[in-house]
Amino acid sequence: ILCLLLCILQEEPRSKSKICANVFCGAGRECAVTEKGEPTCLCIEQCKPHKRPVCGSNGKTYLNHCELHRDACLTGSKIQVDYDGHCKEKKSENPAASPVVCYQSDRDELRRRVIQWLEAEIIPDGWFSKGSNYSEVLDKYFKASFDDGDSRLDSTEFLKFVEQNETAINITTYMDQETNKLLRGLCVDALIELSDENADWKLSFNEFLKCLSPSFNPPEKKCALEDETYEDGAETQVECNRCVCACGNWVCTAMTCEGLNEKVPAQRHRPDQDLTEEEVARYIQELQKHQETAEKTKKMSTKEM
Repeated sequence: ILCLLLCILQEEPRSKSKICANVFCGAGRECAVTEKGEPTCLCIEQCKPHKRPVCGSNGKTYLNHCELHRDACLTGSKIQVDYDGHCKEKKSENPAASPVVCYQSDRDELRRRVIQWLEAEIIPDGWFSKGSNYSEVLDKYFKASFDDGDSRLDSTEFLKFVEQNETAINITTYMDQETNKLLRGLCVDALIELSDENADWKLSFNEFLKCLSPSFNPPEKKCALEDETYEDGAETQVECNRCVCACGNWVCTAMTCEGLNEKVPAQRHRPDQDLTEEEVARYIQELQKHQETAEKTKKMSTKEM
C-alpha cells in the first residue's frame, strides 16, 4: 500500500510536467492542468521576489518583469516594459510644478569649474622665486573668505568665494536670473555636504581642501523611500506636491493642494533617512506651515515699510 501511495504521489507532478511539456503560455502566464487532465494557461500565481524594478507603459513601477506581466494578465490589459528602473514623474509644462533643485550633475559642474579656476592660479617655482601649489592657492582664498573669525566656511561665505569668478558661477539651468542664483546657493550647500564630516554645515580648511581636491571623486547619492532607493533626478508625487531626488535628498514643493504652488527648495531630507509616504506627507505639511509663517513675516515687513 505504501509503495502504491508513493507511486501515485510521484506520478502527479510527472503527469503535469508531461501534459505541459509542449504548452507555451506567454509572459505573465503559466501552464496548469484542469480536472479533466487537460493543459490550460492561467495567470502566474506568485512571481519570484527578486528586485529588478521596471516602469510599465501604464506609468506604474513593478518589482520585476514577472510582476508587470502578471498584472497585465490579471487586469486583462496590455502593459509593456517602458524602461528599466522606477517610473519617473512626467515633466509638467508649468515650471512652478517642480521645486528648484541642484542635481548631482549641477553640483559636479560647479565643482569642476571652481577647480579649473583654482588650478589656473598655480604658479610654478622660478629660478629665483618660489611659486604656489594648489593647496596654497586654496589656503589663500579660504583665509580671505570667512568673515566671523571662526576659521570655518559656512554656505554664505562659500558662496561669496565662488562668486569671485564669473565663469564658475555662470550656470544657467533656468530661464530667470533669480532662480539661477538660487540654484548656485543650493549647489554650494551640496558641495559643503560632500566633505562636511561633522555635519555642522561649515568647512574647516581640511574639509574645504577635500571638497575641491581634483583627485576626490564625489560619490553618487540615492534617495530612500518605502524601502526602495531612487536615482538622482527621480520624482514622486505626494498628493498635489512633487518631490525630486537631488544629491541624495528629497526636495518637495510645499503647496496647499487647493492653492497655487510655491517653490521651497531650502527644506530637504538627509539621505540617511528612509522615509515612508506618510512621513513625506507630514514633511510637506511642515513646509506649508513654514511657508505661511514666511508670508506673514513678509506682509508685516511690508506694512512697517
